[in-house]
Amino acid sequence: MIPVQGFDGQEVAVLGLGRSGLSAARALRAGGAMPVCWDDNPKAREAAEADGFETRDLSRDGAFDAVASLIVSPGIPHLYPAPNPVIERAWDAGVPVDNDIGLFFRSLGTREWDRFDTAPRVIAITGSNGKSTTSALIHHILEETGFNSQLAGNIGRGVLDIDPPGDGGVVVLELSSYQTDLARALTPDVAVFTNLSPDHLDRHAGFGGYFAAKRRLFAEGGPDRAVIGVDENEGRYIANQLAEGPGDDRVIRVSSGQKLTGPGWLVFAKKGFLTEWRKGRQVASIDLRPIKGLPGAHNHQNACAAYAAVRALGVAPRAIETALGTFGGLPHRSQIVAEANGVTFVNDSKATNVDSALKALLAFKNIRWICGGLQKEGGLDGLAPGLTQVRKAYVIGREADGFAVQLTGVEAEACGTMQTAVQRAVSEAEAGDVVLLAPAAASFDQYDSFEKRGDDFVAQVHAALDGT
Repeated sequence: MIPVQGFDGQEVAVLGLGRSGLSAARALRAGGAMPVCWDDNPKAREAAEADGFETRDLSRDGAFDAVASLIVSPGIPHLYPAPNPVIERAWDAGVPVDNDIGLFFRSLGTREWDRFDTAPRVIAITGSNGKSTTSALIHHILEETGFNSQLAGNIGRGVLDIDPPGDGGVVVLELSSYQTDLARALTPDVAVFTNLSPDHLDRHAGFGGYFAAKRRLFAEGGPDRAVIGVDENEGRYIANQLAEGPGDDRVIRVSSGQKLTGPGWLVFAKKGFLTEWRKGRQVASIDLRPIKGLPGAHNHQNACAAYAAVRALGVAPRAIETALGTFGGLPHRSQIVAEANGVTFVNDSKATNVDSALKALLAFKNIRWICGGLQKEGGLDGLAPGLTQVRKAYVIGREADGFAVQLTGVEAEACGTMQTAVQRAVSEAEAGDVVLLAPAAASFDQYDSFEKRGDDFVAQVHAALDGT
C-alpha cells in the first residue's frame, strides 16, 4: 500500500466505494488521515463500515465543514454531462476535488528514496485503444529484463494498493481519460500516448474535451520522456508541443504503417517489422510477424510504444526482442483461445467501439465475425475498410436485427445470443478461417462487462468444439 501523505489528522471525504474508492480510503487511513466515506449504494456503505470507516451523507448541509479534500472514484461524473451533486457541494465549500491518481503521485516519493542508488520511476500510458496491451507489454518486458515492475491503475492492481517501489523499481500505470481528467498531480517519468479515436464523448462534452483529458498527462505532467503515437493529428500536435526542436530526443515518435523520418528519436512498424531510428540512423529492427501474442497492425503499434518506453529506461533492443517473443497477449484483446481443424478462434471482446473493432478486422483474413451489442453513437460506417476481410457476420445483442442491417456489403445473420452465434460460426467455418469476437459495441445489453462477454465466448467455443 502507498500511504497517502499530506493529510495527517485531517478529514478527507471519499465519494464512491468501489475498488478505487475503498483503496483510497485505506491508503488515506494508513497515512494518518480520517476518511469519511459515502456511496449511494447501501451495500457499499455497509462494506466500508465493516472495514472500520465512518460513512456520512456528503449531500447534506454542512457535510464539508471540516473536510480538507474530496476524493472521487473515476466512474462518477465531475463536470459532464452534469457534475455529481456531492462534487457541487465540495465546490461551493471550497474543498479541493481529487482522485486516487492524484493521491498516488503526491505520495509516491519518500525520504527513503535518498538511500536508493536508482530512484523508482513511473511509466504512465493513456490513449483510446491499445493502452491495456501496451501497459501489460511494458510490464512484461521489464520483468523479463530484470526490473522490479508493478502494473496498476486501470489494469492490474489499484494504484494505491501496490507496494512502495524499492531501489530501481518501476511502476507501470494505465490511465483512462476519467483518471487523467481530474487528478491534481500527474508527474510520470515516462508518459505514453497510444492513439486517439472517439470514445466517452458524453463524459467529456465531445471529442475536444476527450482529447484535453488525455493531453493533461503531457501538458501538466511534464514527463522526462514522452512516447507519442503520431498516426493521428492529435498525437502530432502533442509531439510538436513538447519538442524543443527537430532533434529533441525527449520525445519519441511512434507509428504503425508509415515510415517516420527526421533527426529525432523514431520507432515505427511497417510490413511487420519494427524499426528504431535515432539521430538519422537505424539502431535496431525486429520482425514482429512471428509473435502470436501481437497480431495485426494495431498490436504492432502497441509493440512500438512499449519498445520506446523501455528503451527510454535503457533496455537494450535485443533484450526487448527476446521479451516480445514470450508475450502471450491479454485476455479479451486479440486473444487466441482455440485452434481446431485449421480454424483459429480469437477473443477481442475489448473491441467495444468501431475503431478498435476495425483494427481487429484488419489483423486477420477469412473472418467469421461475431459482433453486436449496445451500439455506441456514430454508427458503423467506420467499419467499411475491414469488411472485405469478413466472410460472414454473426450478430448478437438485443438489437441484433438493427445492427445487422447496417453491415452493408457483407452477409450478416442475426443470431441474438452468443451460443447461437458461436454454434453457427463453428458449423460453417472452414480450414483457414478465423472466428473472431470483435463486437464494435458495448456489452451492457446482455453482460455486466466486456470480460463477462469474452468469457462466454470462450466457454461457448469450447462447448461447440467438444460437441463436434
